[in-house]
Amino acid sequence: MRRFSVLRLILVLGMIAFLFSACHRDPNVRKQKFFKSGQEYFAQEKYREAAIQFQNATQIDPHYAAAHYSLAQAYLKLQQWTGAYQELARTIDIEPNNFPAHLEIAQLLIAGNQLKQAHEHIDLLLEQQPNDFKVHNAAATLLGAEGDLKGATDEAQKAVALAPQEYQPYMTLALLQIRAGQPDTAGQNLKKAAELAPTSPQTQLALAGFYQSRRQFAEAEQQLKLAIAASPKTPELRAALVKLYGGQGKKAEAEQVAQEAKRDMPDISGGYRILGDYYFAIGDFDRATNEYAALYHDHPDDIQVKKNYIQLLILKNQVDDAAKLNDEILKLNANDPEALVYRGQILLRQDKSADAINTLQNAIKNDPNNGVAHYHLGTALYQQGSIVQAENEWREAVRLRPDLVEGHRALAQSALRRADMAALEQSANQIINLQPGAPDGYLLRAGASINRHQYPKAEQDIRKAMSVAPQSTGPLVQMGNFNLIQKNYAEAGKWYQQALDRDSHSVEALNGVMSVYFLQKQDDKAIAAANSQIAKVPDSSGFYDLLGTALFNKKKDSAGSEAAFKKSLELNPNNADALAKLGQVLVSRGGTDEAIARYQQAVQQNSRASGFYYVLLGELYETKQDYANAKQMYQKAIAVRANDALASNNLAYLMVQTGDNLDAALALAQTARRGMADSPNAADTLGWVYYQKGSYRSAIDLFEESLKLAEKAKTPDNPTVHYHLGLAYNKTGEFDLAKQHLQRVLKINPQYHDAEEVKKLLSQIG
Repeated sequence: MRRFSVLRLILVLGMIAFLFSACHRDPNVRKQKFFKSGQEYFAQEKYREAAIQFQNATQIDPHYAAAHYSLAQAYLKLQQWTGAYQELARTIDIEPNNFPAHLEIAQLLIAGNQLKQAHEHIDLLLEQQPNDFKVHNAAATLLGAEGDLKGATDEAQKAVALAPQEYQPYMTLALLQIRAGQPDTAGQNLKKAAELAPTSPQTQLALAGFYQSRRQFAEAEQQLKLAIAASPKTPELRAALVKLYGGQGKKAEAEQVAQEAKRDMPDISGGYRILGDYYFAIGDFDRATNEYAALYHDHPDDIQVKKNYIQLLILKNQVDDAAKLNDEILKLNANDPEALVYRGQILLRQDKSADAINTLQNAIKNDPNNGVAHYHLGTALYQQGSIVQAENEWREAVRLRPDLVEGHRALAQSALRRADMAALEQSANQIINLQPGAPDGYLLRAGASINRHQYPKAEQDIRKAMSVAPQSTGPLVQMGNFNLIQKNYAEAGKWYQQALDRDSHSVEALNGVMSVYFLQKQDDKAIAAANSQIAKVPDSSGFYDLLGTALFNKKKDSAGSEAAFKKSLELNPNNADALAKLGQVLVSRGGTDEAIARYQQAVQQNSRASGFYYVLLGELYETKQDYANAKQMYQKAIAVRANDALASNNLAYLMVQTGDNLDAALALAQTARRGMADSPNAADTLGWVYYQKGSYRSAIDLFEESLKLAEKAKTPDNPTVHYHLGLAYNKTGEFDLAKQHLQRVLKINPQYHDAEEVKKLLSQIG
């Protein structure tokens, strides 16, 4: 009996083991196990772990709709929009009537400005779910994105009527009313939303943001403090209060709130990162880097800490350390858009702009709406000489990320280079809106106003910059510029001197002091001011550069200027301005070969600026009529920067003059024209190529454009452009115009190098 019992027990245990192993191998059991584990992680707000488990479930059963939808929810929480979109689309493929998936994918499409595709989902939802307030709310958002404010408002009001106790429709309606110029009504709806959802960060942030936009800072502060008291573990509220204080220049209060957030939320990433992010926002990269180094030590598994730390290491030019950490991220996910952007930045720092462009384009391919990627791609293209493409990328960056202040700064600098004051003012306004506590937005806008002779506006902005940055020399220098352009020389000199007293190393301030003397024909005093400041700061390459420029331009002192430029380069071998001017001095005394040797040495010592030096070398070889070497230098410059506009312009012109392939010259001239759209020389070069190809009317248009650009830039009248224009008009039979421009050549410069040809042609026309 005992043996039978034992045998039966063995059989039972064997059967249990068999059943257990069978269950373990059953795909349905396994996928459910992963799915349940993912749900548990999701409930604990461990979204990365949840995503992994949901992925495991979908790999076992690719048609498991619930797992795809849950994976999309995890991606939404992680702000991985591309992954969320893909999983929602897969969910809809499997379950076409999954209306929540349709709604969420529509919202993603609206956010990505893919409005036509969003309409397909919204139209379906309006038909199938006409009483769902969320559907009408999404429809309002879509119509608002299309600019149909009336239709959007109607849909938002329908959503309010369907769900008067839900806060989202009031938020949507308020935002539409703000756009429609109804701030008071919008404020009432934002207050209603905040009352309905007092613990929702979204409602509290929206109301505080509304107060802040109306400069009701006390009300915004009170609202945020009440919200923080109700939700002390919500990082977004603390971050908003830090930003509010920072925008008002209350640095001590902002830092205190950030430190309290780190103390109160030691286990919440968004909380303990606020202090480091604050240091980053105010440009204190040393403290930001130290803070993130400590955070990375304490939270090595926090991927956002790691990424932010990488960005700071790049900004501190610690590219090897940054690359090592970044490679760890890319090893886990080769298509991580942020890590690809960091790699692009690292490659730029390593002077590998072509590789950086490829990497950043790959990042955008993976995440087309990544504004930061577009910004850095613009920077890489600019380094390559693709100016127009760079500006297009910067515009796309700020379209996708209106809060990307560096994008607006890049566009502001582009506007300055083009002397486009309207665009400069627009970018300056954006910078001011985003960083009202920083001085540069006000100074840029002041520059635009000065250029337009709108002096009261300019002075107001300069004084505002002084108030937000009382220790900065920038506003003082700009106030000097403000007075200088109005010929208030004594007042300008006082402001420049005040800036120089505050910062004895300020090259801009010394340049201002010297400019005041030069404009009053007091050259000796200007040079004495340079020498006096050099005595105080003997290690300033910039000061010796200014001294050399003054000695060469004003005193015709070749020996003194040569010595000053050489000293400037001794202190800073990478001072490209000093090297370029030293070359001019050497050429003026017959030392062209020595200048060439200097530039060749600079190419070896400074690979980052090699393209610039190759152009200088090309110009020197042209003066020696060594056209073969000149072409070679320009070609090398283009090899360094694929679309180098200046090198392309010079090479195209030289190819025409030496009878080379006109089609190749045309391509180069077109590249130059795209890169230097406001350059009289680029317009003239392209016109000259068209002239040689027999396209005389196109040539005339470009020569006329060259003259207009020169007049706009207030540069001297160029006899060569008039010569070209005279030749072109002669070819079209417009002899009076041809005569007019040819006579202008001789009036500008009677000793013009082609003067005999001009006289001969005039006699033929006459």
